[in-house]
Amino acid sequence: MLAETICSAVSAAGLGIAALTAYRKRFLAATRIAAYALVPVALVMTGVVQWLSGIVFEPTVWIGFGLLALACLLLVTTHAVERRRLGREPKAARAPKATGGAPTRDAVAPTASAPSLGKGSGPTRQGAPTAPADDFSDIEAILKKHGI
Repeated sequence: MLAETICSAVSAAGLGIAALTAYRKRFLAATRIAAYALVPVALVMTGVVQWLSGIVFEPTVWIGFGLLALACLLLVTTHAVERRRLGREPKAARAPKATGGAPTRDAVAPTASAPSLGKGSGPTRQGAPTAPADDFSDIEAILKKHGI
């Protein structure tokens, strides 16, 4: 009964705030506030609040939650121990056997070739790349076209 009263009071306060917000000509915000304010009353009317209060105050429910937590803890612990054990075993024991007697080859990364540094493409002493001589010719053509 106390939970229902608190939810009703919260909803009434929220609707009052929504009315004040609508009075200030902020109708979109007022509608959003009114929607949030109606949620507690809706939860009371659907029986969700009574169901939740019944769960919270029963000791058998808390024992069930405790057993559920213990089961999760045991599962996580056994999973961690199993992963640790697999990390200690040698690779040959973990790897599946090759079928058909074909020899297995390890993957090898291809070697990269050295970059070709042509004339004028390497860095200068200051670290900036050198520019070709005709780099500004297109810019000069644009400036001449506009009479600059």
